[in-house]
Amino acid sequence: MIRARGRGVLAVCLATVLLSACGSSPSTGGHTVTLDFFQFKPEAVGTFDRLIAGFEAEHPGIRVAQHHVPSPETAIRTRLVKDDVPDVISLNGNSTFGELASAGVFYDFSRSRAAERVLPGVKKILRDLGSGGKGELNGLPFASNASGVLYNKALFAKYHVAVPTTWNGLIAAAETFKKAGVTPFYGSLKDAWTSLPPFNQLAANLTPGDFWTARAQGRTSFARQYPETARKLTQLYRYTQKDTFSRDYNAANEAFAKGRAAMYVQGSYALPPIKAYQPAFDIGLFPLPAGNAPGATRLVSGVDVALTMGRHPKHPKESMEFLDYLMRPDVVAAYAAEQSAIPPLEGTAPSDPALRPLLPYVTRNRITGFVDHRIPKAVLLEAIVQQFLIDGDRAAFLRTLDREYTKAVERRS
Repeated sequence: MIRARGRGVLAVCLATVLLSACGSSPSTGGHTVTLDFFQFKPEAVGTFDRLIAGFEAEHPGIRVAQHHVPSPETAIRTRLVKDDVPDVISLNGNSTFGELASAGVFYDFSRSRAAERVLPGVKKILRDLGSGGKGELNGLPFASNASGVLYNKALFAKYHVAVPTTWNGLIAAAETFKKAGVTPFYGSLKDAWTSLPPFNQLAANLTPGDFWTARAQGRTSFARQYPETARKLTQLYRYTQKDTFSRDYNAANEAFAKGRAAMYVQGSYALPPIKAYQPAFDIGLFPLPAGNAPGATRLVSGVDVALTMGRHPKHPKESMEFLDYLMRPDVVAAYAAEQSAIPPLEGTAPSDPALRPLLPYVTRNRITGFVDHRIPKAVLLEAIVQQFLIDGDRAAFLRTLDREYTKAVERRS
């Protein structure tokens, strides 16, 4: 659901853009080019319609046709196989993006003007997923998100709990709330995927930085490097409510908004649906501290929207003009305000108060990517993690991760 405040910010921003465009009418050469824009987020269709209107006002010789379809990742794979490449593409920065980038089907933006403004740490997260060649950047990060611990500021203040900066501090906070009769963490494991935000944050901060390279070379394994992640994941879920396995994501958003838990391990994308319930308290968000060295905690962040185009675009000039427009700081900031996202450009900041404390992590490159974005979807990670939280069999969990990961990688190679 789109918040009225965010929509207002975007409207003001676009009004400014449209007014500034009135004095400029670039030459069209007497013909109109229509760009095919493949857009993957259903909740952002209206947002992009308004952004497209602003672009077309400045570029009367270019029209942009936005296309959103169900199952966008399947749809884009099908189109690429048929060599039917859209002029401009938006995708989530996940394992699918990495696979396609590694296949060399996307343009290299490493020397583009738009890429110069993107924060280095954000570019690294996208590059780490895969690229068409050494040093290439095959997408432009348009919006970032973050995974962390959403918390009820009123309950923290009432029970004199400080924002935890260490794992021991996090568990101590959970104990304080438990003793006071307040649910420490709200769980929603009816939806298997909701097990991934805590899994991602723990794994990203507890495993060596070279894990994925070493795993690919057979020098390590999940069984060797993930026991602490598994142990702390089960410890965290001991502090959720009794009906964790019968509550889904939507129910959790509503319950947290109504003050039924002090904390909720989720992503920044959960803020708009939570706020739709009009909570009577302010919401904060902090990175989950997986260890006991406060300065070592890294924010788990992903490229929520990556913009790209084909390696050999049909309309290179017009497509790049549209991409340059979308990557303007005012446009990026307007989108981020509406979607509760983190703008990934230098000199920009989140408009949502809950996200502002995360800015130092982003600007100082204390960020790391989502672990599940490095694991092929064929592994069915969310089901494996959910099963582990049901049965608690750590050895089986790690053994299954290694087996399924190896099978998926072998199938791809």
